[in-house]
Amino acid sequence: MSEEDEDQPPPKRPPSASPPADQVLDNVLETVLQFLDAPRDRSAASLVCRSWHRAESATRDSVAVRNLLAASASRTARRFPNARSLLLKGRPRFADFNLLPHGWDASAFRPWAAAVAAGAFPALTSLYLKRIPVTDADLDLLSRSLPASFRDLSLHLCDGFSSHGLASIASHCRALRVLDVVECDMADEQEEVVDWVAAFPPEHTGLESLSFECYEPPVAFAALEALVARSPRLSRLGVNQHVSLGQLRRLMAHAPRLSHLGTGSFRPAEGGEDGLGFGEVLAAFASAARARTLVSLSGFRELAQEYLPTIAVVCSNLKSLDLSYTPVTPNQIVMFIGQCYNLETLWVLDSVRDEGLENVAISCKKLKCLRVLPLDALEDAEELVSEVGLTAISQGCPELRSILYFCQKMTNAAVIAMSRNCPELKVFRLCIMGRHQPDHVTREPMDEGFGAIVQNCSKLTRLSTSGHLTDRAFEYIGRYGKSLRTLSVAFAGNSDVALQYILQGCSKLEKLEIRDCPFGDAGLLSGMHHFYNMRFVWMSGCNLTLQGCKEVARGLPQMVVELINGQPENERPEGVDILYMYRSLDGPREDVPPFVKIL
Repeated sequence: MSEEDEDQPPPKRPPSASPPADQVLDNVLETVLQFLDAPRDRSAASLVCRSWHRAESATRDSVAVRNLLAASASRTARRFPNARSLLLKGRPRFADFNLLPHGWDASAFRPWAAAVAAGAFPALTSLYLKRIPVTDADLDLLSRSLPASFRDLSLHLCDGFSSHGLASIASHCRALRVLDVVECDMADEQEEVVDWVAAFPPEHTGLESLSFECYEPPVAFAALEALVARSPRLSRLGVNQHVSLGQLRRLMAHAPRLSHLGTGSFRPAEGGEDGLGFGEVLAAFASAARARTLVSLSGFRELAQEYLPTIAVVCSNLKSLDLSYTPVTPNQIVMFIGQCYNLETLWVLDSVRDEGLENVAISCKKLKCLRVLPLDALEDAEELVSEVGLTAISQGCPELRSILYFCQKMTNAAVIAMSRNCPELKVFRLCIMGRHQPDHVTREPMDEGFGAIVQNCSKLTRLSTSGHLTDRAFEYIGRYGKSLRTLSVAFAGNSDVALQYILQGCSKLEKLEIRDCPFGDAGLLSGMHHFYNMRFVWMSGCNLTLQGCKEVARGLPQMVVELINGQPENERPEGVDILYMYRSLDGPREDVPPFVKIL
């Protein structure tokens, strides 16, 4: 190149074509929307205009369909083509109390499995299913169709599958990180039980979480131990009741990174185990800095009480402790609860009695979630916990956010004290086992207690009522429960006025569950202005008529109004045993069983 050439200006380049303005806007929006994580915020953004809707669809990473009947698989896939995480919920919560006839949603998951098989979710890495019937055929179809990127499968409160379905997942999903089967009611094995644990690939796995505490048959321990040994990333392990304490000790030795442990039976094998004593179990929990790594304990399904104190060495770092499968006594819980000063979540049976809860209140100042479940779920069962335990918890655990408390009797004073001592409560679920039970000291209705809860706990989003409640309690709920999203009511109220208070006052209400209350057509019709904003309404054992339900269906054509006969064998064409009403983007479902009438 000559000096003259260096003095010349560079040749002009032709201007590059600018992208269309709408494409620039989409690119900017997609970049901005990636910083929005809350589903409600993203949903609000999608309603601004078409371009925002398009950008939000393209960037949605996690999708939750909290009523499987509300949106079809094909519609969901079109709306969110790049979804990586999918959460699906099926039956409403009242199904846990056997209030839904068998077969109500028998094939609900099949269209979703078929959609995955057809490539509807090509980027899917995580699938969480709750209260959904899932067959072995569904799991087999999924396992053979899921993309290679698939990592996580969680089944919670599902039913209908067996070891054959689990074996399909284990053998075909070779990149699996999570396989959690939690509180599922698995089907009786129609064929020989399959050793699904042995179906995992023989090479090292990427498993980080494996839970099968609800699985009834025993698994081959040699295969389980080998799987744990070749899963170096395993941090969560929950085994079933067939895994003995000696076997648990061996599994723990292969998994130094455990942070969450479901202990299985927590007793030695029948006939004893060679070399297993209190000291060996204590060493298993104390070894490998377990006291610093272990943050969650559950299981204890067949507890050998003499080994329970061994967990004390890890209690100082525990954040979650689930003892809901073993009747721990006050004398037993005091052996270790004093070390649980970082505990945030505790599930116990009422066998701990008020004395045990008082010890919890003394030691667990950081407690945020407490569940006290019944050892004997009968109305006339022995009284084990009362207002004494509830008051102690409210005084000792000021950071409490969520409580589920089963008892035989209660007082307004205790509930009022809870509302004042724990104003940050978001969930309050009080279950007085006997129906229509008043304050057992004053014999007054429990109206003032529940009124105080909604008045003093302004962040309350979930409320379950029990005891003798008049319409006055629901006047309080309608006036002060402005943040409520879920309300469960049973055996309460005097008239339709109570339901009117709820539907006219609780503007954020999404889920309403009612059973065995004197509410009829007038109360139901008072919510016509609000039902489109709700996820579902459930009413069983109430005073509804077919004519009243038809009037709702005519006035709200985009709501699906299902009338379910609680006893299909005694179907009454004019009867309304159960009303289940929900929003649906795709209209009524097609797989309607004979005991369901859709208006």
